[in-house]
Amino acid sequence: MSQTKPPARPRVIVTRPLPGVEPKMLELFDTVLNPEDRAFTREELLAAMRDCDVLVPNVTDKIDAGMIEQAGDRIKLIANFGAGVDHLDIPALKAKGMAVTNTPDVFTDDTADITMALILTATRRLSEGIRMVAAGEWDGWAPSRMLGRNLRGKLLGIVGMGAIGKELAIRARAFGMEVAYNNRRRLPEAEEAALGVRFEPGLELLIRSADYLSLNCPSTPETRGMLNAERIAAMKPGSFVINSGRGDLIDEPALIAALESGHLGGAGLDVFVGEPNIRPEFMHLKNVTALPHLGSATVEGRTEAGEKIIRNIQAWIAGEPLPDAV
Repeated sequence: MSQTKPPARPRVIVTRPLPGVEPKMLELFDTVLNPEDRAFTREELLAAMRDCDVLVPNVTDKIDAGMIEQAGDRIKLIANFGAGVDHLDIPALKAKGMAVTNTPDVFTDDTADITMALILTATRRLSEGIRMVAAGEWDGWAPSRMLGRNLRGKLLGIVGMGAIGKELAIRARAFGMEVAYNNRRRLPEAEEAALGVRFEPGLELLIRSADYLSLNCPSTPETRGMLNAERIAAMKPGSFVINSGRGDLIDEPALIAALESGHLGGAGLDVFVGEPNIRPEFMHLKNVTALPHLGSATVEGRTEAGEKIIRNIQAWIAGEPLPDAV
């Protein structure tokens, strides 16, 4: 990696508007903002990489090895907006000598909140009811109409017990749910006891036994497609799939088939394969709650993420260890 000292006022290109921190970035750095709330094209992204010292991309910016090879030698830091970095070719960036940072731990509560909201909305058929009222189709209360399920005593299976999974467990326990989890590493027994959860080492058993299965893990070669047709078929009849992780964790055609057949009771989804291009079935099925990737969409979380980006850039300028190095 080049030992050239970073410029005191580096050129920083930000690919999407950042709530709350743009004035500060303009003051501190030679900052170029995107006045349009739209994703860069591949060509625009490559042009930005060639014209900056620091790039601030986000989940909509796919940066592959080919782009990195063509980026030139000026760019030295990728300060990613967001914790997930599956849209970046990290090995290629490191091989090119670029540092990479992200913004971990700022969206934990926000994502746990939206995941719990998906559980509630799916089980109580809230999105179906909202559409009914909006369409003028509601003709009054009836004792057997729009019946959902309550949550007390139901088993929530959490796949991925990181910070978000732990916060989700706290929320679910407040609703009287039982919580089991599967994770690469088991939590200490004292932490399990404090959270009121139990470890299930067998992912297959967790999938088969859960009334609500929540995917809270990142997209990696090991997790992509983890909820496949075979595992969906093994789920309890009437159970629910909740996904606020990444869209490619699920075999979407298999999920749609299970929802259409009635094998599954419903699904609450905040992420999709190829988003924002969502399979039309998800928008038309009554037993699906589909959100436009709202997990981290709070003013507080987005502002804090922007502050982390600034601190990472300042540390890079000063030659100090990067607080959130990937």
